[in-house]
Amino acid sequence: MPRLALSPEFLHGLDALPRPVRREAILAVRRFLLNASTAPHPERVRNCRDPRVATLRLADRHRGVVVRQDDVYWLLTVLPDAEAWSYAQRHRFGVNTAVGIVEVWDAEALERIEPALRRASRSGGRPVFEDFCDTDLLNIGVDARLLPLLRMMTSEAHLAAVEPLLPRSQFAPLSALARGGSLAAAWRELDACRCRAADEVDPEDLLTALRRSPDRAAFAADAAELERLVAQPHWCTFLYPPQHTYANWPAYDEPVLITGGAGTGKTVIALHRAALLARAATGPVLLVTFSQGLATELSARLDTMVGDELVRKRVEVGNVDRIAHRIVAEAEGRAPALVSSDDLAGLWQEAAAGRFGKHSGRRFGSAFLLREWEQVILAQDLRTLEEYQAAARPGRSVPLDAGARTLVWDAVQHVIGRLRETGRRTLLQLASEAAGLLGRAVGDLLGDREPGREPYRHIVVDEAQDLHPAQWRLLRAAVPAAPNDLFILGDPHQRMFDTRVALADVGIPVRRFHLKLSYRLPPEILSWGVRLRGGGPADGLVAGNAGLYGYRGLGHGPRPMVREYVTPAAEIAGLVSTVAEWLREGVPTAEIAVAARTADLVRTARTALREAGITVKVALLHGMKGLEFRRVAVIGVADGIVPAPDALTPAAEDPTARAHDLQRERGLLYVACTRAGELLYVSYSGRASPFLPV
Repeated sequence: MPRLALSPEFLHGLDALPRPVRREAILAVRRFLLNASTAPHPERVRNCRDPRVATLRLADRHRGVVVRQDDVYWLLTVLPDAEAWSYAQRHRFGVNTAVGIVEVWDAEALERIEPALRRASRSGGRPVFEDFCDTDLLNIGVDARLLPLLRMMTSEAHLAAVEPLLPRSQFAPLSALARGGSLAAAWRELDACRCRAADEVDPEDLLTALRRSPDRAAFAADAAELERLVAQPHWCTFLYPPQHTYANWPAYDEPVLITGGAGTGKTVIALHRAALLARAATGPVLLVTFSQGLATELSARLDTMVGDELVRKRVEVGNVDRIAHRIVAEAEGRAPALVSSDDLAGLWQEAAAGRFGKHSGRRFGSAFLLREWEQVILAQDLRTLEEYQAAARPGRSVPLDAGARTLVWDAVQHVIGRLRETGRRTLLQLASEAAGLLGRAVGDLLGDREPGREPYRHIVVDEAQDLHPAQWRLLRAAVPAAPNDLFILGDPHQRMFDTRVALADVGIPVRRFHLKLSYRLPPEILSWGVRLRGGGPADGLVAGNAGLYGYRGLGHGPRPMVREYVTPAAEIAGLVSTVAEWLREGVPTAEIAVAARTADLVRTARTALREAGITVKVALLHGMKGLEFRRVAVIGVADGIVPAPDALTPAAEDPTARAHDLQRERGLLYVACTRAGELLYVSYSGRASPFLPV
């Protein structure tokens, strides 16, 4: 019986086939796996660069390309006959001699580029790798057949030109050296290309190399496993090496924080980590995020990924607000009443207009008082005026002396008192109270359950940058301090709310890891998005600031399309025309999204698209968080709309708060634009938003 390994490229190719051809190809692969009498047989290809390569006839005029070693067949791709033969002739396959993972080489293209490199080397210039001898390069896994090409290179541009032709495990360490890095830096890049260490590397042992390369091959032991691999989304099976490493590490002795930009795979890591912990069956697992919409999305994806019902039931998926609500409800015996945003705004306006402002000789606006309560008092869990008088006020630029703090405290207590009178609370109050209910020693959480306690053994947090300190205190109290307790993922640059917190300040000292490669975004969208966002550092999650240095994308794609229109009506007509063109190009409706800053624009766009017979996702910028699409249109990116004027604090009231508001508005736009993995369309009418890169 043959053993079969599938590559992600094969599954992608399978999905691109017409439905009848796809069905026929799957049946052929199943017959091959079962060694049926009607199974396709491997056919040698003339003039191959690798003698182990063969093809399998999988459907009418379509073939799969396989690499064979003993009884193992690595199914690489499925293509029309002529393209399959060309692919088989063009490529060779090997094992990286340093880390033992498989490598795929476009050998024919490298041969074609050699004359051009040779001509370029004659023009002079310092060889890029002259400081490193052949032994140095071989020791970091560089293929010996690549050395002659490397010796011809006299600029980084020469290496960049061959990047698409090289395995990542070859290009990454060489790129580090070309940038002036050391051999140690090259080794760090190479180490990020593998999922597990190799004690001993046999360059001829392709099977062992495949098992060390879970991002390149998934083994189908039987027909049921084959069906699962074919049916599930690819992210369920194939993780890039850093994603695989962090998600599957057996035990972390302390809380872990993983940061990374858009498209680095943080949510996929969170899902796989939760599934791993559930399979270990060491206790209840909570997978938590900041909004219920995202929690619903995570729950659906976990349902898809985890087929075992018992394992799936061990993971609760939710958002922090609902968990806090349930804990308080269980403790009090009834559901707590929440204050509406409109009523809360009225209470703060009442406080700002009352005696507090008159006696101080200054007037604190309602927005100022609300922020002071949420960002200082609730954030630090300050219970008395004395604690507030002594507290630092990070991020608050308006200085307050003792008298002013007393007046602010009185205003806050006025609002709290009014809420108490009507039996209502805010969500952040609930989180703070729930943390208090769980705030006793948490070691007994896994023993007898006490009223009002919600025991978890492991908590995985996604979109961590948008959680408030009160919510962090709740999560810390909800899980005992033990190995694999808190696994946290986030990106301060994608913050959508003004919640800045260093985790160590809320009792969660973390070991931090950082993801630098965006697997979803091509460099063209990524670099444009970084300029839109502002490439400066962002604070939060850890002490100090986190920068975007080293964040980069793989592959290449078209530059973002930025379109100017004379009138809003013309802009909407342009949107309808653009989306209709995408549909004609064969992009599924589920892979297209439209986003806007205001509810009015969302309604207008949705109506216009529906009238044209088009049904795609249309959402506010906020609603794009955590989602992925092939193509995204962001409309209404005009001055006066983005940033939203009513979302900005007046500069005279608090200049730092206004700066934070502007950065938050940039973050909203950045998040929406970086949902596009293939093509981004941005439009405006009138004058462009000041955020758009020039």
